[in-house]
Amino acid sequence: MIKLDVDRVRIKLLKKKSPQTVKHVLNLLTWIINYGTKNGLCPGVAFHIQKPTVNNIKTEDLTQEQLNNLLKTIDADPNKIVGGMMKMALYTGMRRGEMFKLEWTDVNLDSGFIFIRDPKGGIDQKIPINDLARGLLESLPRTSKYVFPGEDGKIRKTTGKAAKRIRKDAELPKDFRPLHGLRHVYASMLASSGNVDMYVLQRLLTHKSPVMTQRYAHLRDEALKAGAGQVDDIFKKQAKEAEEKQKQAKIVNLKP
Repeated sequence: MIKLDVDRVRIKLLKKKSPQTVKHVLNLLTWIINYGTKNGLCPGVAFHIQKPTVNNIKTEDLTQEQLNNLLKTIDADPNKIVGGMMKMALYTGMRRGEMFKLEWTDVNLDSGFIFIRDPKGGIDQKIPINDLARGLLESLPRTSKYVFPGEDGKIRKTTGKAAKRIRKDAELPKDFRPLHGLRHVYASMLASSGNVDMYVLQRLLTHKSPVMTQRYAHLRDEALKAGAGQVDDIFKKQAKEAEEKQKQAKIVNLKP
């Protein structure tokens, strides 16, 4: 294998596939080479495998009207499992793959936590179960060891056409990702509340480092500014009340 061969593969794939997909392919190639070299199955390569730059700092959000419409559409859709996954992403911020693998033994309603095995960050995590998530989990039938089972009760591999249908029926933008987008909505709502600091948000999203969580920092800053702006309103109200009192006093003094 020579560098030119790998470059040709990368360039050819980029014509049809997204940079993220091409990066995954080249990461797999790198892993295979490293494994083969480590186990004496093949020689290593004397060059660096260049991978495309991926811009994954995309933050999706929905207006309150869009969110209300989506929830109504989910309730009306016949696919309750996929609809439940979409609600779970919105209520807990769980990733698509984490929900696919989620088993009922990972859900502890007594302690109020969900155990997430082998998340994207690599280290097992646990996240709290809020009231909305609890109500959703209690409403789901237990027909499989998986909370959101696929065909024949086996582990789910995809949301199929259901998630796209719900997105279309709810009149959401075509580029809105039904599950990952709702994870962003969950994070944006918490950051915008001004009541959740970035460390707590990082833990809830099970981010390995704070770098990914920082994309929501500006939302918290806006909430803090809005909170600080309440002082302006208080002083303006007090000044207006004082002015009204002065006017009333002048009127009283002018009376014969």
